Amino acid sequence: MALAQNGAEIPLLPKTEQTLFARENQQLILRAVFNVSTSIIGAGIMSVPATLKVLGVIPAFVLIILVALLVDISVEFMLRLTYRGESKTYAALMNESFGKIGSVAVQICVMITNLGCLIMYLIIIGDVLSGQGEHLGVLQEWFGIHWWNSRNFAILFIVLFVMLPLVLYRRIESLWLSSALAVLLAIVFVVICSVMAITAILKGQTVSPRMLPKMDDETSFFNLFTAVPVIVTAFTFHFNVHPIATELGKPAAMSSAVKISLVLCAAIYLSIGIFGYLLFGDSIMPDILVNFDKSSGTSAISSMLNVVVRLSYAFHLMLVFPLLNFSLRANLDELVFPKKPFLATDTKRFVCLSLVLLAFSYVAAIFIPSIWYIFQFMGTTTGVCIAFIFPGAIALRDVHGISSRKDKIIAVIMIVQAVVTSFVTIAINIYNMSGNRP
Repeated sequence: MALAQNGAEIPLLPKTEQTLFARENQQLILRAVFNVSTSIIGAGIMSVPATLKVLGVIPAFVLIILVALLVDISVEFMLRLTYRGESKTYAALMNESFGKIGSVAVQICVMITNLGCLIMYLIIIGDVLSGQGEHLGVLQEWFGIHWWNSRNFAILFIVLFVMLPLVLYRRIESLWLSSALAVLLAIVFVVICSVMAITAILKGQTVSPRMLPKMDDETSFFNLFTAVPVIVTAFTFHFNVHPIATELGKPAAMSSAVKISLVLCAAIYLSIGIFGYLLFGDSIMPDILVNFDKSSGTSAISSMLNVVVRLSYAFHLMLVFPLLNFSLRANLDELVFPKKPFLATDTKRFVCLSLVLLAFSYVAAIFIPSIWYIFQFMGTTTGVCIAFIFPGAIALRDVHGISSRKDKIIAVIMIVQAVVTSFVTIAINIYNMSGNRP
């Protein structure tokens, strides 16, 4: 029994019920961790090793940790203001602070970011299965080049028989099992890369990684900023905060799930970064999977590991796809049909939106050959808006009066660094694309 302030006795829960409640809470957090981690670990993981080539090991590690900390702070801003108000979506949260303009801005940014990610996933899956340019895909290495393992047909098969069933789930919580498998596949990807890297070290086949960036006539200081969009995109998952938090229903549990997920994902990024860089050195490509073709295998075992690495990553992206599609579909529905009932209750609208988005992603993946410019565009525009600028602006607006002076200072720093970094990166990319590389 426990005493209330007025002296009355309040019965406590039986010990067995307390144990069951704690276990249920742990299971909810675990499921949320899987969904958040899967939302974070997408195409970004493959370009993390390339950032080490650009920045050097120490600055790249610092950047990964710094972005993870800023993301944790920005999500904390979102969660505190969400639970204090009545918003159930990111757009509704922005609407509370900035009205219709704010909600439309975040919806457009989320849709562009998520659609870009979905297109990238299909491009990468096509690269793995059917190759790109002089690099053969897994299916072509196994069976030769045929019409049925061409890029267009392979991606179409995956879209129809893997993606379509997964995107038709109506609750994001239903995807926790596929999310758990996706996280496991990401870990498998890192473990195999680490084994291959350690084996190469023992054989003396690696070069010493550069700890600091290489500054010479061909690399300017400002070119280092081009690595930032990759890491920002790699940690952007804010569009799934509200769907996951709403179904979890517990503010403290969601905050814990986010922190655990960020630690896990930062560890995975740091691991794949150093081992991938050790494995391929300065020859590493922006898409690390390109380095894992059959030409990089000098034995039957290494060739088999190359295949396993590529397939595990492709399967991982297949399982991440429905999570981003869930957020994209919800924001598109909220923007186009603001007065319609909840999307999951309207079967016709739900199926039509799912099919349209899937079809558009497929067509775009066929016509867009490279993911690098998608990374650069999203990381310097919609990605920084979703991850830093919008949450910082919400904290500064503070419609519920809960932001401290420290919160507002951090929000200002967050917004300023996002704007400055994006401006410099965009300027450098335009300069480089114009053929004026230093």
